[in-house]
Amino acid sequence: MELHQLQILRELGALGSVTAVAEALRVTPSAVSQQLAALQRGFRTPLTRKQGRTLVLTAAGEVLAASGAEAIDAMAAARNALDAFEHDAAGPVTLSGFHSVGQALFGALVRELAATPPAPTVHLTDEDVAQSDFPALTARYDLVLAHRMDHSAPWPSSGIRSLTLVREPLDVAVAASHPLASRRSLSPADVAGERWVTSRIGYSPDDVLRAIAAVANQPAQVQHRINDYGAVAAVVATGDAIGMLPRYTSRSVDDRDIVRLPLRGVNTLRAIDVLARPEHLRRRSVRQVIESLQRVMARLSS
Repeated sequence: MELHQLQILRELGALGSVTAVAEALRVTPSAVSQQLAALQRGFRTPLTRKQGRTLVLTAAGEVLAASGAEAIDAMAAARNALDAFEHDAAGPVTLSGFHSVGQALFGALVRELAATPPAPTVHLTDEDVAQSDFPALTARYDLVLAHRMDHSAPWPSSGIRSLTLVREPLDVAVAASHPLASRRSLSPADVAGERWVTSRIGYSPDDVLRAIAAVANQPAQVQHRINDYGAVAAVVATGDAIGMLPRYTSRSVDDRDIVRLPLRGVNTLRAIDVLARPEHLRRRSVRQVIESLQRVMARLSS
């Protein structure tokens, strides 16, 4: 039983003939008859009968047509409710972000939205997962802030939409007292023999470190595996190891005792992307949050 079949049954009771129903719905009489026959196959009791040359409703057909009218009205109300939900600028939006982007963007995003009422009601969560696990988060959140290295596989295209906010370099971080601190830039050969503090496997700094080792043809000496950039900077400041910090999204890190240096000869760029299911992007409040994220990131990276 389909909703459009119930609509045809209702119109038959209201208009009195298959021809009139066809004209009203702008279909052929044959199409009307086929849909009525398909509807009848779902019921043992006859829904229509011949009255002369005209097809009319039986008593059972009238009962079903009346109930069908209620179903059609309920569906229309549901569509209107969905339309209102999709067009509501102040609707709720769930947003997840990995730790460093949350530290860099979440506060600024809340202030940005508050300055442009009516603002969506945003629910923020930090989700620090490996790069390959970001797409799955779109099942739980309207928007997902994710990072992806330039050399890695693209995000899945089926059922996921992605928008790049910025392409962010990762810089080498050394203690202010380190011999390399006076350099303007570094090469893989300069740093490959150093002791490193890097991320856990599957996260972006570790990917770059493996590329450095490959270019320099020298294995990396990984001393510490730490994902939090504040903790990385604290270790680097002691001179015990060198590390890597994202250029824009780790600006909250205390730089008094460290120096950041660009790395040449290896691609250190990572994309910071917004991932979402296509149906979430239909909502005005979700699109408004994305626009605010774009403005916040533009200021952060300028």
